[in-house]
Amino acid sequence: MPIKQFKPTSPGRRGASGFDFSEVTRSEPERSLTVALRKHAGRDNQGRIAVRHRGGGHRRRLRLIDFKRGIRGVDARVVSIEYDPNRSARIALLQFSTGPKAYILAPVGLSVGDTVRNGSDAEIRPGNALPLENIPVGTTIHAIELHPGQGATMVRSAGTAAQLMAKDGEYATLRLPSGETRRVLAYCIAVIGQVGNVEREQISLGKAGRNRHLGRRPTVRGSAMTPRDHPHGGGEGKAPIGHPGPKTPWGKPARGVKTRRPKKASNALIVRRRETR
Repeated sequence: MPIKQFKPTSPGRRGASGFDFSEVTRSEPERSLTVALRKHAGRDNQGRIAVRHRGGGHRRRLRLIDFKRGIRGVDARVVSIEYDPNRSARIALLQFSTGPKAYILAPVGLSVGDTVRNGSDAEIRPGNALPLENIPVGTTIHAIELHPGQGATMVRSAGTAAQLMAKDGEYATLRLPSGETRRVLAYCIAVIGQVGNVEREQISLGKAGRNRHLGRRPTVRGSAMTPRDHPHGGGEGKAPIGHPGPKTPWGKPARGVKTRRPKKASNALIVRRRETR
């Protein structure tokens, strides 16, 4: 999918780029597969800000994605490829031969008119969902379950893919996009192929307004604040932070400090930690 470079008709357009949406075949979503999406501006059920720098943004409806691939053993035809404002990947609308419709993540190589199937009898083809035990070693996969029946929780972002490295008994070994190698139960479902919209990382927003359209509010550097507002604040001119390492606004160590619980149960399933950059 080509990236469109905007002409510098204004300072905000200079250097900005966007999608040409040549792969999108339908502009309006399937209404029966959407629900209203209420915005909370990063606030929890107490009304307090739990996630900073959230608020505003364009109005959206939530597309209901079939991450569980619940309809098994039935062929489905790809009706359209659509834009989803709630995620980085494109989505594909499926029409099953038995009648129901469903949305899935659109992988690379899937196009309108193709046939998709879920279940252990499906072919090894982009968009088909199978248990890991039925997928050949070395296959590129995405939308992976961590627990059988839970629905896909890993490798769902645009352009990402994991690789099935080995199968040993009831476990399969996967190499994830982060570089981590971990074991997952072989009964879990995964989808063949790489998530589409690979060029997403090459987009340059070009102006602050496009961030606001996405619901992201401005971020202020801690070093630009006062000492009462942030541990990095204060000092004359552009002062160093005055600490051995960076901190959060609440004084907790940030950037590079391990936050994973040492006794987390899934530690036993991690064969190799992710690659640190």
